[in-house]
Amino acid sequence: MRYLDPKADLTFKKIFGKHKDLLINLLNALLPLADDEQIESVEYLSPELLPETYVGKNSIVDVRCRDVKGRQFIVEMQMLWTEAFKQRVLFNASKAFVRQLDKKRKYELLQPVYSLNLVNETFMKDYPDEFIHNYSVVHEFHSDEIIEGLHFTFVELPKFQAHSLKEKKMAVLWLRFLTEIDEQTKQAPQELLDNPETRKALKAVEESAMTKNELLAYEDFWDKLGAERLLFVDSNRINREEGRAEGRAEGRAEGIIEGCAKVAKNLLNLGMALDEVAKVTGLDIETIEKMK
Repeated sequence: MRYLDPKADLTFKKIFGKHKDLLINLLNALLPLADDEQIESVEYLSPELLPETYVGKNSIVDVRCRDVKGRQFIVEMQMLWTEAFKQRVLFNASKAFVRQLDKKRKYELLQPVYSLNLVNETFMKDYPDEFIHNYSVVHEFHSDEIIEGLHFTFVELPKFQAHSLKEKKMAVLWLRFLTEIDEQTKQAPQELLDNPETRKALKAVEESAMTKNELLAYEDFWDKLGAERLLFVDSNRINREEGRAEGRAEGRAEGIIEGCAKVAKNLLNLGMALDEVAKVTGLDIETIEKMK
């Protein structure tokens, strides 16, 4: 049996964007939800967060849904880490939060937005043993005082260690699924085959379950990702050199922005979709469209 990597754009959306039961299970396993806060059912929402005015920013996420309580959940699979990604996550969650109300509704009706972000790179190197990072709006001195509304979870997949989540069986199984399954997997771990949810997810990423066009899209994703990685390495090197030469904060900031613009142009030339370029570079879609 040959499997495809579930972290790829096509496979990730095929699993969690089409199977509500698997999405619910993943969210309950990885989000810091109390027993009485567990998700029971969801409806899929459009992954595209359109601006309310023509001057606003457009953005697209991987998967977005809402449960029966009105809570929204956004899921992103990020292969390359940039500091701009955190701002993009904050922007998308905030947009989903404020969109809940029109002029006639009360603020008390606002429901929380949870953002789950699975990252295939290490970005918090000062904390080598921590790979799940939860954020919320808390009091500066009293962490038990929380303003409900926005909740963020980032998972550094390369740091994952099963033994650190002994009491969270499903979290371990999902993270093993995301980190251990790829084209080199000849035999799926028995623990993943024994569990009904991960077994269903494995079935969804079998190569034999894909159409010819899906396989072409899958290969195209990895080709473009490899090109992105090379472009970012080169862009970061140039930015560092420019920053040292100028020796000023303004120069470094301008160099970073200019580097992102160069990367965006190169990705567009490779045929990458606007939303994917925005996701990688942190630039908004309107800015990228002007580069075409």
